[in-house]
Amino acid sequence: MAVKLIKETLIMPVLFKHRRAVIKTLAAVVVSGLPFGASWADADKWPEQAVNFVVPFAPGGPVDTAARIVTVPLNDKWKQPIVIDNKAGAGGIVGARYSAKAKPDGYNYFFTAIHHAILPSLNDNLGYDAQKDFEPVGGVARFPLILVAHPSLNVKSVQELIDLAKEKPNTISYSSSGTGGGTHLAGELFASMADVQLQHIPYKGSAPAVQDLVGGQVQLMFADATSALPFINSGKVIPLGVGNKERSALAPEVPTIAESGLPGYEAYSWSGLFAPKGTPADVIKKLNADMNESLNTPEIIEKMNGSGSEPMPTTPEEFGQFLDVEIKKWRDTIQN
Repeated sequence: MAVKLIKETLIMPVLFKHRRAVIKTLAAVVVSGLPFGASWADADKWPEQAVNFVVPFAPGGPVDTAARIVTVPLNDKWKQPIVIDNKAGAGGIVGARYSAKAKPDGYNYFFTAIHHAILPSLNDNLGYDAQKDFEPVGGVARFPLILVAHPSLNVKSVQELIDLAKEKPNTISYSSSGTGGGTHLAGELFASMADVQLQHIPYKGSAPAVQDLVGGQVQLMFADATSALPFINSGKVIPLGVGNKERSALAPEVPTIAESGLPGYEAYSWSGLFAPKGTPADVIKKLNADMNESLNTPEIIEKMNGSGSEPMPTTPEEFGQFLDVEIKKWRDTIQN
């Protein structure tokens, strides 16, 4: 009774006196989505320390390269250390699990790729939710996929390929960098939309998949631009179409697959940035603005094009909607 009386006598008046401040603080926590007790990042002063970016793939790959290119101007702008932390493993799952549990304090972020939209349909036990456990920050890079054919197939357009595939079902083979990856599912989406049957031949990586295409062991591939362009330029493969919605700056003379025989087709690899759920919205907004400024810098655009990618700036809201569409598209493709 004495303890209760002391609490009522000493604590309650203090809370009552400062009730407006308490209510304001709690309301801010609820509005921001930041877990109560987590550290805040002041958007006006952010960043005040090192910013950590997890990449769920090994150094030197396309996602890692894009991350390192786009963060160079950020390092100059923020005058704070930028840490690219490669946590590779299980096709991106290791890095995603780590990032989903990272502190949502405005200093932890997650560079990922198309795998983030595909994995939920391939694995029921990811250990994280690709949508609920992350806040979208913005798109970073698009990696165009070019549908290329071996000259022996004797087709010069997407429409000619569709006609031949319908005439000879399941006799035309296409290689990919591995089952369940972007170059595989691009082919599955094509076959589904064109109502044709193609034979999928998976490889362990893009290099051997392209080598066997050039050698004539397979007839088609939805190849990334970096792998395809040297062989297109040398005439060893025939470009039929690019998977972008619009023509790619990397190969402007190549029509889109949609305009060349399969309306509505759109498939490419991509990279984007996420934050752990609960990261302050005003900090995300500031990071998005700084990142988009970087993506629109002529020097950065040139460097990205040189590495086989195109800038893909978006708002956080647009990127969230993009992810929703990608997850549904690849789920429907996989289930069909």
